[in-house]
This record gives sequence, C-alpha cells and structure tokens, in this order.
Amino acid sequence: MTIKKDASSGAGGALQADLFGSVGPPGLAYAENIISEAEERTLIARICDARLTPFRFQRWEGKRLTRSFGWTYDFETNRFAPGDPIPGWIEPLRARAARFAGLETDALAQLLLIEYGVGAGIGWHRDRPVFDHVIGISLGARAVMRFRRRKGTRFERAEAALAPRSAYHLSGEARNAWEHSIAAMNEPRWSVTFRSLS
Repeated sequence: MTIKKDASSGAGGALQADLFGSVGPPGLAYAENIISEAEERTLIARICDARLTPFRFQRWEGKRLTRSFGWTYDFETNRFAPGDPIPGWIEPLRARAARFAGLETDALAQLLLIEYGVGAGIGWHRDRPVFDHVIGISLGARAVMRFRRRKGTRFERAEAALAPRSAYHLSGEARNAWEHSIAAMNEPRWSVTFRSLS
C-alpha cells in the first residue's frame, strides 16, 4: 500500500505504509477471503439476476449497473427515500459484514449492488452524509481503491488493492475526511456495499 503526496507538490518519492494499519487513515479496516470462491460465484449470479439498471447522475449515465435496497438515494433529484426491502438471500453476508465492522446486523440499513463493466470505475466522492458506516465486499476482478484528502492547496493520496472476496470498512476519518474512488478495470467486477444511517 502506498501513501504519497500529490505529484504537483514536487516532493520526491513516496512513503510506504500499510494503508490499513496505524499509518493509514484511521477508521479504515480490510480483510481478505471474507467469503469462499463458491459463495462468490453464487453472489455474482444473484447480483446478475437482481434487475440492476444503469447508474445515472444529473443526466449522465455511468458504465456501471446498480440497485439499492432498504434506502435509495436519487442523484438526479437528491431524494433519499425508503426502497425495496433488503432481500433474504443476502442476509448471511449482511450478518458477516456487520460482524466484521463490529455492528449489529440491523444497523446495516442500506444495500447497494453494483456490476462494473469493462472500463468502469467510480470517480472521487464521499458517501452521502445520510449514511455513516460503509462496508464493501469486492467480487470478481481485482480493483484499486484510491483515497485522497486536501492538505492546503494539494492532495495527500493513498491507494489500496482490493482482492476478490475481500471486505473493507470505512468509518471515522477514513469515511469523513478522505474521498475515495475505484480505478477503471479491464475485467468485470461486482460489489456489495452495506451502509448504516447517520
């Protein structure tokens, strides 16, 4: 894992650090092999059957397909509203994600399923303030999760490789002070994200 200053700062070299340890953003946790390969295949099949639709943001259509459960956030109207119930087939993973994050299962009130096509990623963002804890499970292709936070006129940056079947948890500073993004990939990837409410 690497934590580095923005190249525009003129600083030479990069600081090597364990992004998920004490040097990385506080509130960031990571675990590999949170599910088995068989469970991963089943989850991908379930996601593909979940009637995902193209992600839309203010008249722009992304290269990824999404569907929310529990609560929905409409990026075209900025409307936050109750959605379809979280499906029963995801409950074992929801319980596992809650244990990983040290939360009660019922606290994970929102579910977001995403299918990333070839060349798809996610731009820089922080999750909406209506949400608190963010727990993601990565399926399919390996991905690079990037982090940045403003330091004066420049950005401090970090990145982490997300292995297939791994999970990450964003809370505290990692959730609120750092933006994150997913670099575009050359292979299909799926993700399951659970969020608690603020």
